[in-house]
Amino acid sequence: QVQLVESGGGLVQPGGSLRLSCAASLHTFSSRAMGWFRQAPGKEREFVAHISWSGHSAFHADSVKGRFTISRDNAKNTVYLQMDGLKSEDTAVYYCAESKYSQGGTRPSEYDYWGQGTQVTVSS
Repeated sequence: QVQLVESGGGLVQPGGSLRLSCAASLHTFSSRAMGWFRQAPGKEREFVAHISWSGHSAFHADSVKGRFTISRDNAKNTVYLQMDGLKSEDTAVYYCAESKYSQGGTRPSEYDYWGQGTQVTVSS
């Protein structure tokens, strides 16, 4: 059964850091791009970052560029999202997803497997 499990969310003060992890039990993991999305209450799901199958190519949304970094370890079937300089507007449920392709995209329709999400709350 396909499974993506996120962890690492929580409550953090503005300016703080968190590292999200997404463990995949997918035989396709090492050949597919992976992405992170987020969804705040009352808002649509928003692209955050994606990384190619090899990890050599990554892309981050303008809203998080310079603060967040996506990475992956194919030996561990895990993708990460390092989040630094967190702001209140980063508060959301964060989801990892496996792409249908080897290169990542920014649209949810380009991903066919999703985790259950992990809550990130940035507040003083």
